[in-house]
Amino acid sequence: MVNLRTTRRSAGFTLIELLVVLAIVATLLALSLPRYAQSVDVAKERVLVENLRTTRDAIDKFYADTTRYPESLEELVERRYLRALPMDPVLENDKAWRIIPPSNDRKGQVGDLKSTAEGQTLDGRPFNEL
Repeated sequence: MVNLRTTRRSAGFTLIELLVVLAIVATLLALSLPRYAQSVDVAKERVLVENLRTTRDAIDKFYADTTRYPESLEELVERRYLRALPMDPVLENDKAWRIIPPSNDRKGQVGDLKSTAEGQTLDGRPFNEL
């Protein structure tokens, strides 16, 4: 005859075994989450810098082709200098840019753009001065 007591015990995990596994998983999460959060912040900064560089390059090419600055960022998209409006990854918005008009009474409205995000990069530079 089969002993039911030993069959039931070997069929599953005890509460203590489950608690030990949960404690190990919690410890691993506690060690990895700060690194994950920092890597997300670094990635947002890099995307912001790259979006600003690409958009400024498109503004310069537009000026070189037309001898005037664009009236809006949408004009850069319409004229295919950009595929889409640039996204500010810190604000997660493509409409929150601060548009800086060109200097020296040149035609057009968009001479440069900057982020309107509050805060600073990991190296201490304000987002709105990149």
